[in-house]
Amino acid sequence: MEDYLLDIKPFLNNDGLLIAFPAKHKKKLIALWYLSTKVKNDAVYSESEINALLNEWTTFHDPATLRRELYNKNLINRTPDCGKYWKEKNIPTIKDFIDKNV
Repeated sequence: MEDYLLDIKPFLNNDGLLIAFPAKHKKKLIALWYLSTKVKNDAVYSESEINALLNEWTTFHDPATLRRELYNKNLINRTPDCGKYWKEKNIPTIKDFIDKNV
């Protein structure tokens, strides 16, 4: 398991699915960054496709919250009408992402 995942290990099941969204800020950031790694580079997703992806990697199925948080932290971007989503280019390393957002 990668080092950064150790902080959120209690929130991951044996299949690597996020079973809860951490309340603590740093762990929440790590969880978001982890989920962003599941979004393919250069892929464009419809809202239902990004929801399905997020549901695939979580057991608590709250894609609206996760989409908003990923967008607010500049890990994904979207069209103004929220119809299309994609992974941001130049995602920082996990360390830089945490340093920037803590």
